[in-house]
Amino acid sequence: MTETTPLHAMHVELGARMVPFAGYEMPVQYPGGIMTEHKHTRSAAGLFDVSHMGQITLTGPNRVSALESLMPVDIESLKPGQQRYAFFTNDAGGILDDMMVTNRGDDLLLVVNAACKEDDLKHLQTRIGTQCDITHHTDRALLALQGPLAVNVLRTIAPDVANLEFMQASRAEIAGESCYVSRSGYTGEDGFEISMTNEACEAVARALLEFDEVLPIGLGARDSLRLEAGLCLYGHDIDTQTTPVEANLRWALSRARRVDGDRPGGYPGSDVIATQLETGVSSKRVGIQPAGRAPVREGAILTDATGATVGRVTSGGFGPSVDGPVAMGYVNTEMSETGSELGAIVRGKTLPVTVAKLPFSPHRYKR
Repeated sequence: MTETTPLHAMHVELGARMVPFAGYEMPVQYPGGIMTEHKHTRSAAGLFDVSHMGQITLTGPNRVSALESLMPVDIESLKPGQQRYAFFTNDAGGILDDMMVTNRGDDLLLVVNAACKEDDLKHLQTRIGTQCDITHHTDRALLALQGPLAVNVLRTIAPDVANLEFMQASRAEIAGESCYVSRSGYTGEDGFEISMTNEACEAVARALLEFDEVLPIGLGARDSLRLEAGLCLYGHDIDTQTTPVEANLRWALSRARRVDGDRPGGYPGSDVIATQLETGVSSKRVGIQPAGRAPVREGAILTDATGATVGRVTSGGFGPSVDGPVAMGYVNTEMSETGSELGAIVRGKTLPVTVAKLPFSPHRYKR
């Protein structure tokens, strides 16, 4: 059975084209179209309904050490009001899911992917359920306000949020509703994610859409924005078969949890990841820049000059901000240097592509 978010009726009212996604009926675009929505988010502010994502809290005195036993990430150093990108790993070092973890003082808030949230909940309950209390908040909704003018909009109705830096969070009142706001997002732009009750969601959304700077944005532009920003989509660019090292996410492997750190290892796959950090990997995630105008999409095989397979594309499409096709994928490490010339097989033809530096569109976070 397909679920809906608290804003389903509003999406329909606004003319959204609704599609199934991760078990939910979600807006893929509004009448203005994906290109308009993408460019508006880059130049002004876009409002995304991301209520399909899971919100899970951990409470209890052992919550930090318990969570650290499941991920290669330093949770202990997170101060109240700080947020960090993280992921669960399996025994082979593969990524079970990626997420945001926030220390809210009296609990840890995990925002996890919609398609993974039930498995994440089982994973938490099975592995650390005796060490802390785990709650899946099905009564909470989530909005993302993204773009360079997002802060101007939000400070008008919640002035204190303008003081937040990237990956910081605090409580705020918006449209008379109690919310929890983090300065983060999935577009590469400055912006905020706003958690509130299901009942409050529509009032908050409509209050934000009252501003001329804000347009509703669907899944189509959300995907093109994150691809230009070089951000991974779980189930495509990262999954249980890819490790953080292969995914070029070394920066997210906290120093404290590495072999020479204060609290090394102890999480699933720690030996595999430690070995890869020391000796390297056979393939890694890179940016792919097609030479022409034709997009190179997920699943396309990548070849070297001899026609031998050296990798595959995991995400691809048209980048409106860079006015051309962009992609990401995995290639053999020896072919992963920026500027390496490859071929991509598209409908039986080999198109020239080049390994490109990520991101395609520069990050503009407030640091």
